[in-house]
Amino acid sequence: MKRNVIKLMEVCGTHTMAIARSGIRKVIPGGIELISGPGCPVCVTSQKDIDRAIMIAREKDVVMTTFGDMMRVPGSRTSLEGVKGLGADVKVVYSPLDAVSMAKDAPDKNVVFMGVGFETTSPLVASAVIEAKKRDIRNFSVLSNFKLVFPALEAIAGSEKIAVDGFICPGHVSVITGSAPYEDIARRFGKPCVITGFGQADIIKGITRLVDQINRGDNRVEIEYKRAVTNKGNTRAKSVLDEVFSPSDAEWRGLGKITKSGLKFRDDYSFFDAKNRFPVKVPEPRVPKGCICAEVLQGISRPGDCRLFGKACTPSSPVGPCMVSSEGSCAAQYRYGE
Repeated sequence: MKRNVIKLMEVCGTHTMAIARSGIRKVIPGGIELISGPGCPVCVTSQKDIDRAIMIAREKDVVMTTFGDMMRVPGSRTSLEGVKGLGADVKVVYSPLDAVSMAKDAPDKNVVFMGVGFETTSPLVASAVIEAKKRDIRNFSVLSNFKLVFPALEAIAGSEKIAVDGFICPGHVSVITGSAPYEDIARRFGKPCVITGFGQADIIKGITRLVDQINRGDNRVEIEYKRAVTNKGNTRAKSVLDEVFSPSDAEWRGLGKITKSGLKFRDDYSFFDAKNRFPVKVPEPRVPKGCICAEVLQGISRPGDCRLFGKACTPSSPVGPCMVSSEGSCAAQYRYGE
């Protein structure tokens, strides 16, 4: 079956940046449209979850730690960087284990790690929690804002508004999950899935395979990234993740609440849950006026459709998370001028 326009979604933010950097959109045939999906963990973190992190950071004797991209993401009223400027103790770490070590060295402080990310990142944090428990470090906790990719893919695949024909699937996540979970999406929703690496040639091969499938009427899962991805994935990482966390409902920027698309602590590790330890009252969140990050994350709008893009919203003065993140669609378009 041939179509006039084939819409392919690159799910992963790293793919979004790689596609923009290499100029792939400029060289593919006009009948193929690439749209960016919700694969940037910073971008899909809800306004309320950012506000909660800021509220906890303001608590007495708290050291809030997180990855660098989260610092400048605007909450409803300020950012972690902003509240740091007002005196809160907010630090960037490069590994959750750095936060565990920080807690060990400062027993009079409560060190909180704000965790965002997908199946790629969350096993590392689960390992850090297990390590903290083993070393009896009681002043360490995690604010879990982790997301699971497959419930979001189901929501997108079933959406008539987004109307995706196939998925360029994330290589990083698939290293952990394996290719097997995509088979259900391909079969139930009739959407072919191809897992690719991050080089220009990898992505173009992935696009070619998807177009070939769509033109033949196939709906299969293919692995173009076989040097790193298997059908079963990393069973050790999945086991560690399952020991500490279990699926829970989660709020996504743009996609709203998705059933069992987040991660909560299991009872044996609930002591490390920052939401329990710091039950702050979070005011009703406010989305910046004019920001369309929610639509961009669904592939409904492009960054250039936003009237703030490149004017009121730039990398040096971002209004929305898609301009802040190193994997954000708006940052990619601004930097590489697609």
